Amino acid sequence: MKIADFDYELPAGLIAQTPLEERDASRMLVLDRRNETWVDSGFREFTRYLRTNDVVVVNNSRVIPARLIGRREESGGQVEIFLVRELEAGLWETMVRPGGRLKKGARAVFGDVRLIAELLDEPGPELRHVRFHCEGSFHDTLAEIGSTPLPPYIKRPSGVSSEDRERYQTIYSKERGAIAAPTAGLHFTPEVLEEVAQIASLAEVTLHVGYGTFEPVRVDDVAQHSVSSERYEISETVAQKINETRANGGRVVVVGTTTMRALESAANNRGEVVAGRGVASLTIKPGYRFRVADALLTNFHLPRSSLLILVSAFAGHKFILRAYQHAVAERYRFYSYGDCMLIL
Repeated sequence: MKIADFDYELPAGLIAQTPLEERDASRMLVLDRRNETWVDSGFREFTRYLRTNDVVVVNNSRVIPARLIGRREESGGQVEIFLVRELEAGLWETMVRPGGRLKKGARAVFGDVRLIAELLDEPGPELRHVRFHCEGSFHDTLAEIGSTPLPPYIKRPSGVSSEDRERYQTIYSKERGAIAAPTAGLHFTPEVLEEVAQIASLAEVTLHVGYGTFEPVRVDDVAQHSVSSERYEISETVAQKINETRANGGRVVVVGTTTMRALESAANNRGEVVAGRGVASLTIKPGYRFRVADALLTNFHLPRSSLLILVSAFAGHKFILRAYQHAVAERYRFYSYGDCMLIL
């Protein structure tokens, strides 16, 4: 398949720029894969679609304030560094702007020189290695001077707001390390989680959302696309709960494409989830045989993106595009702060 097969038209006005006042007030398009039908609903109806022997699996990764804006040590010119992945203590893969002007050895300062960044390689690669120097804890310093890395399609005159620090996190986020939110989970409230627990069971995995989740597809042939790896962790207790659910005829209801990637990456040939820490290098495309997931809650994704490709693999390419056309016609809100779909 060609990447052009995963395109659709979206009016700019349907891209959600701010979160709703109430997290669970989002609309929800419910898709039936078997019959290729859908129903317009709302997220507050999510638990109506659960069964008593289901397990709902969420990603508890927490977004770090990964965007740093400072100045070049020598010239004073503005520098922006976006943290992508921590390689070891103090050493990060990053995106640097203006990357072409910063040579190997160049330094940038942030927060009144509380944090210093040293570039370790020459311009050229999209991702560059940066060594950070600071007094005290790097993550404590980052929490004070870094900002929430909202996606580039969220455009506001005032930039990132203080509200984003709270709203661009799921309420169950715990494990620090993501550079973008697992946005399907943004709709949950404590009340909805309580309802889930009364009907089914709840399980948490960790996949630190990294560059691979939003990296553009740069090839024409989708079969040639490979999503960059991301780290995940699944406990013994959670793996056992998921495996017992499947053995007893229950469904695994996956919240978000990142959770999907973690579970499918951790599955063996028998469809059992194997506990432990690992690297999710799996790229899910049409034709992939899902081994764990039975249902998926997900937001609406960008055209020509690896996430739209993943969802199309799960629900069917033509069916998903028809559902997206319906969502556009009905003026659903799209992307990170937007509405969601439940694929059964």
